[in-house]
Amino acid sequence: MSDPHPARHAEREDKRTFLQKIVEFIHPGLDSKDELIETLAQAEVNEVIGTEARVMLEGVIRMADRTAADIMVAATRMDVLDIEAPYDQLLGQVIRTAHSRFPVYEGERGNIIGILMAKDLLKLQRSPSLNVRALLRPVAFVPETKGLHDLLREFRANRNHMSILIDEFGNVAGLVTMEDVLEQIVGEIEDEFDIPEEDGDIFALADNTYRVAGHTPLERVQEAFGVSFSQEDGADEFDTIGGWISHVMGRLPKRGESWEGAGLHFVVLHAKGGAVRWFQVTRVASDMQESTGK
Repeated sequence: MSDPHPARHAEREDKRTFLQKIVEFIHPGLDSKDELIETLAQAEVNEVIGTEARVMLEGVIRMADRTAADIMVAATRMDVLDIEAPYDQLLGQVIRTAHSRFPVYEGERGNIIGILMAKDLLKLQRSPSLNVRALLRPVAFVPETKGLHDLLREFRANRNHMSILIDEFGNVAGLVTMEDVLEQIVGEIEDEFDIPEEDGDIFALADNTYRVAGHTPLERVQEAFGVSFSQEDGADEFDTIGGWISHVMGRLPKRGESWEGAGLHFVVLHAKGGAVRWFQVTRVASDMQESTGK
């Protein structure tokens, strides 16, 4: 007897084939995350899933054992604003660091009272009578032990993009953003620091400081600032300013850390993907031409 609905039969066959692939992909006998990740790699080789899907699934799996503390910006390296600071000082800090939101403290750095959006600060230019406190947004405090899956769920539910982490004693341990969590799944996300190389690598800021990309050639930095880096520190063995400073310091510096040499003071603004992306550079004593580490 012929099938009265051959098209539907073919559709069912297609669905079973797809489901069979899923069953083979999610093997019921896997005993560890490492085995599951290995299976994902094999699924990619067999073209069951694509590379992007494999990377994202691996990210989700690895997140299971990670907490907010694993990816946070430590309290000592947080860029925070003082509620009592004058407008010009606040604006200068916003320009230097180029973040979109900032924790605001009162009295001491650990007393976070709100979050200030950089775009909201501009409202004070048009209405000087406005109080900065009126522009603050509520702070989301979470324990540093919170799992990343739970934290992402909170970010989505509260439509919040930044949380302040609290340690077991109730002190501020650091901060984490929604972007930090998402990057554990999808990889690096382009942000305000990710300027295409062809668009430039050294930018003069309004407060007489400079933003210098980590990939800027050492020769260009020396020419731009009229300085000479010490060959004794291996400057002739490196192509970029970020690579050389990491070598001199003996490790990849973290955001907020500094180094001084050849009459220039470098502060790490942004480090990502195993490299320094941006430095804030300030001229110091002009007669200081000998390179020294800090």
